[in-house]
Amino acid sequence: MQATPSLEPEEQQLLDDFEAGSLHSVASPQLLTQLRAAARSTGQKDVRINIRLSSPDLQALRARALQEGIPYQTLISSVLHKYISGTLREEPAPR
Repeated sequence: MQATPSLEPEEQQLLDDFEAGSLHSVASPQLLTQLRAAARSTGQKDVRINIRLSSPDLQALRARALQEGIPYQTLISSVLHKYISGTLREEPAPR
């Protein structure tokens, strides 16, 4: 296979293995069923809310969402979910 210059050696090996068809799933049907059920139950958005934000905050959210390649509403929802689940990690502001 031809090397892609922007890939690390491990990434290139993974790509080569994928293209050669030598990668196979190790997930059992039972695990896949459990994962699908978990995704359905955690991914459902069934309540609509309205929130007022400052224009600069909304602009910053939209810019960050654009950088991440996701809709800004999804970014807001993700940040709120991470906050309430305790997985949101705050980085110190640069001085």
